[in-house]
Amino acid sequence: MAIAETFASPNPDELFLTEGGTETEIMYKHGFELPEFAMFTLLEKPAAVTAMRDMFRSQLDVAAEFGMSMLLTGIDYRASPDWGAKLGYSPQGLAQANIQAIEFLRDLAGEYDGQIPRILIGGIVGPRGDAYQLNRATTADEAEDYHAVQLATLRHADVDFACAATFNNVPEAVGVSRAANAIGVPLIMSLTVDGSSRLKSGPSVADAIASIDAETDNAAPAFYLLNCSHPMEFEPALTDGQWINRLRGFRPNASKMDKIALCKLGHLEEGDPVELGHLMGGLAQRYPHMDIWGGCCGTGDIHLREIARNLRQARGTRT
Repeated sequence: MAIAETFASPNPDELFLTEGGTETEIMYKHGFELPEFAMFTLLEKPAAVTAMRDMFRSQLDVAAEFGMSMLLTGIDYRASPDWGAKLGYSPQGLAQANIQAIEFLRDLAGEYDGQIPRILIGGIVGPRGDAYQLNRATTADEAEDYHAVQLATLRHADVDFACAATFNNVPEAVGVSRAANAIGVPLIMSLTVDGSSRLKSGPSVADAIASIDAETDNAAPAFYLLNCSHPMEFEPALTDGQWINRLRGFRPNASKMDKIALCKLGHLEEGDPVELGHLMGGLAQRYPHMDIWGGCCGTGDIHLREIARNLRQARGTRT
């Protein structure tokens, strides 16, 4: 599917919701362990599949309630070769897990025919290493070769798009963008910042987006998001300039806590859903072109409902 067909320019009459922090919810609310933070491993466990269905339904219900379209991903973040090998998956087994993840989402989407204006099904591509660390140096060429494996499987699964989530350095973002373009999968690039309001590798969000676009030419991502950061972290990065038009939305963490500290808590930190909704509503007023809103770590249907309510109030629309 062509990028232009999947992601046209933002339509003021259509807002998209994404899922929330599915991994943190399934671990801490439903009690399922995620080895290497890999949610796709739960597809082998019937009880976990039932819990995941209920969790996703509660979030899809929010989109239906507020008349929002949906970008639906959330299971295959770790389903790339290095992580799959750590988990004991063969290349063939990993490919099947990716396909099974998309089929799971597609079946769920079918339950909402006629209730949600539009649902686009995507694969979620995580970084090769830990999103909160710099890891080893990587080149764009290495990243292109690495991420092409998962992206080729997603293309075979006929996804509407892929989202490269929690990327924190330019070379890897360039590589995955080139791979997606070569394979023919529309790509959203979702960056993450740390407490300095910059990418872990150093650049500002504005500079990172400018560099990725410059180094990918016709293979540039369809657009950008910010995820896995609280507004307290990412809002200072929203400087003036034409670059902001390449940014189309946010998937914030629920908590203001440092991400490394959050990982060590061992329980769900939900923050203040009402406050988070107000903050997102303020951003919606400030940036009327932005049309994609959701959540990341610690968020669930409660947070998404507050965000959706504030979005509708900010934009003066209900359906």
